[in-house]
Amino acid sequence: MTRSTKKETNRENLLNQGVTMLMGQGYHGTGLQEVLDAVNIPKGSFYNYFGSKENFGAEVIQHYIDPFITRLAAHLQQSGTDALGAIRLYFDELIAELEKDQFRGGCLLGNLMGEIGDTSEVCQKSLQSAVQRYRDLLQAGLAKAQQQGTVRLDKSAEDMADLLINTWQGALLRMKIEKSSMPVKQCCEQLLGEFFRA
Repeated sequence: MTRSTKKETNRENLLNQGVTMLMGQGYHGTGLQEVLDAVNIPKGSFYNYFGSKENFGAEVIQHYIDPFITRLAAHLQQSGTDALGAIRLYFDELIAELEKDQFRGGCLLGNLMGEIGDTSEVCQKSLQSAVQRYRDLLQAGLAKAQQQGTVRLDKSAEDMADLLINTWQGALLRMKIEKSSMPVKQCCEQLLGEFFRA
């Protein structure tokens, strides 16, 4: 393995471990040494990769959202003439995974918004960026659905995407305390199945 490949692998392992630990224990409940021990990487290497725990947290946020964006984009690219159906299928898959995991974790973005969203400027900017990227993709999908005639035209795709993200995040938090998928199912059914429809 070349030096740069090993470095990238170490970095990837740290980010993966960061997602797991921040999801399970939160930002403040996760110690750097704990992350380093889990992936067997020395502290000096960590600081070469990230510089600080805050920078690490900010990069973990982007690392976490990337697969969701990739997956939603793939659904939309394969949607043909049913962008709204692609968005619903994407959220149905997320709900099935939440049920399989017995509602543990929720969404790292929502968790960190509540925990450090207003105390760490570095992480706050990363959270804003992650939400913006996600929102922009949902907006593009809803705009496509508007062109296809399945989504109402009297509301902007941007406003509907914002409403969907805001409602979904709130529903995820309620899901965690109720140990039930009903809040997230209701969110999707009410918005994607009714309110957004043409």
